[in-house]
Amino acid sequence: MNLPVLTSAQMRTAEEAAFARGVEVEALMDKAGAGIAHAVSRFFGKPGKCIVFAGKGHNAGDALVAAERLRRRGWKIEVRLAFQEADCSGMMRKKLDSLRRRPPEILGATPSRGGGTDVGVIVVELAAQAYLGTAAPLIILDGLLGLGAKPPLRDPIRAACRRINHFRANKGAYVFAVDLPTGLDGDSGKTDRDCVIADFTVTIGFAKPGLLADDALNFVGRLEVVQLDELRAPEKKAKEVVAALSAFRELLPRRKFGTYKNQCGRIGVVAGSRGFIGAALMTSRGALRAGAGLVEVFVPEEIYEIVAGAAPMESMVKPLKSYRDLLKEKADVWAVGPGLGKSRAAEILDLIEKAKQPMVIDADGLNILAEKISTLKRCKGKRLLTPHPGEMKRLSHGEKETRAKTATKFCHHFPVTLLLKGSRTIVAERDRPLSYNTTGNPGMATGGMGDILTGVCAGLAGQGLSLYDAACLGAWLCGRAAEIAIFDGSQSEQSLLPRDVLDHLGDAFNEVTS
Repeated sequence: MNLPVLTSAQMRTAEEAAFARGVEVEALMDKAGAGIAHAVSRFFGKPGKCIVFAGKGHNAGDALVAAERLRRRGWKIEVRLAFQEADCSGMMRKKLDSLRRRPPEILGATPSRGGGTDVGVIVVELAAQAYLGTAAPLIILDGLLGLGAKPPLRDPIRAACRRINHFRANKGAYVFAVDLPTGLDGDSGKTDRDCVIADFTVTIGFAKPGLLADDALNFVGRLEVVQLDELRAPEKKAKEVVAALSAFRELLPRRKFGTYKNQCGRIGVVAGSRGFIGAALMTSRGALRAGAGLVEVFVPEEIYEIVAGAAPMESMVKPLKSYRDLLKEKADVWAVGPGLGKSRAAEILDLIEKAKQPMVIDADGLNILAEKISTLKRCKGKRLLTPHPGEMKRLSHGEKETRAKTATKFCHHFPVTLLLKGSRTIVAERDRPLSYNTTGNPGMATGGMGDILTGVCAGLAGQGLSLYDAACLGAWLCGRAAEIAIFDGSQSEQSLLPRDVLDHLGDAFNEVTS
C-alpha cells in the first residue's frame, strides 16, 4: 500500500496506540535507526565519515542507532552533543553508550571482558574543532529535534544548525535529516531562518504534511520514508499519500514464461518535427525500456528518413500525411506531444479527442490543448497529462495556488489523470489520493527527461497498468534511475543526461521487483 500523510497529532496517536499494544519505545527506535542506516547505504555504498549532531531526546536516539549500524559497515563516527550528556534522556544515553562500545567484528578486534571503547567513534562538544580526515564521503545525521519541536530555534540548537549548514556549504557534506530537518514545522512546512538544509530527509513511519509543502522543498531534499509496521494509520481513506516501493511490487508481477510481444502493449509514439527529432527518439526508447512489446513511431513525411535512420532498431518508424490517419491504427496506448510543434494543431486536437485508446500527452500536445482546453471534456478515451510547471500554468490559466491545490482542482474540472512534474512530482486523479513521488535529483533539470517519462508511462500503461498507476510508477522509476546514475554510476548532477536515465531504468525496475 502507498503510505498516507499524517500530521504530528496523528503520529502521536499512532505511537500511543502502539505502546498501548505493548510495543516498546526502544524497539521502535532500533527499527527506525536501522531504516535510516539502510537509506544512507542506498546512496553511499562506500563507507566514509559520519558526523552525528545529537539533541537530547528520541530523535537523537534514532540517529545514534543509525550511526551504530553504519559503524558496523566501516564508517568512522563522530558525535557532536548539543547538550551535556547528563541532561539527555535515558534512552538517548543508552544508545550513546552502545555506540561507544567497540564491536568485535570491526577491524578484526577481539572482544574484551570490559567491553572496550571503539576508536572509530569520537564524542565531542558542539563547538569543538572537527576532525574530518580524508575519508569520503562525508555525511551528517541531523538528530537534533524531532517532530514535536516548532520554530523559532534557540541555542544551542540554533548554533548546531548553523554548524551543519556550514559543513554542507563549505566541506561538501551530505546532510541526512532524521524524521525532519531541525527548524522545520512538520505540519505547516514553515522554517526558521537557520533551518537545517538537508539533502535527504529520512522520515519515520509516515510522511508529514510539512515535508511536502512547496516552500519546504529545498530544506527537505530527497524524501525517504522508513516504514514501521507497528505504527498504524487512521482507517479512513487518505487524501494524500507518498508513493511506496512496496506498493509498486504489486503492479509488476513476474511475466509468465509463455508471454509474447502482443501481450506487452503496442505503443504508438506521435512525436518529433523538423529540428526536434530527438524528442521522438527519446520517447520511443522510454517506451521500449519500460517493457513495451511493440513501439511504432509516427512522423511527418518530411522527417521520416532522418528519424528512420536514427531511431532505435527495435522500433518501427512510419511516415504519415495527416495525424487524423492515426485514428485507424491499432495501437494499445498513444504517447503524443514531444517535439511536435503546433503547425498541425487541429489534427492533433482531433486525435486527442477521438482516439479511443488511453493516451499520454506531453509537451506540444499540452500546448495545443491549452488553446482549446474544453477538448478534455469530450475525449473518447482515458488521458494522462504530464505537464511541467510552465505547461501547467498555461493549462490552468495561471492561477496562483499550491501545486497540490492546482492538481486537485484541475482533475475536478476535467476527467483526466495529471502528472505534475517537478522536484516533488504529484499525480492526481478524481476520487484517487493525491500521490507524491519521492525519487529524483536536480540533475534531471535538463531537456529530454520529460520525453523519457512520457515513453515510460505509455509503456507501463500498455502492460495493463491504469494511467494513475503508470504515472506513479513511471515517475518513481525515472527518478530512481537518475539517482542510481549519480550515486552508483559515474555521473554528476551537472553531467546527467536523459540517456543515463534510460541506461539505469533496468536497475530501478530490479529494485521494484526484487
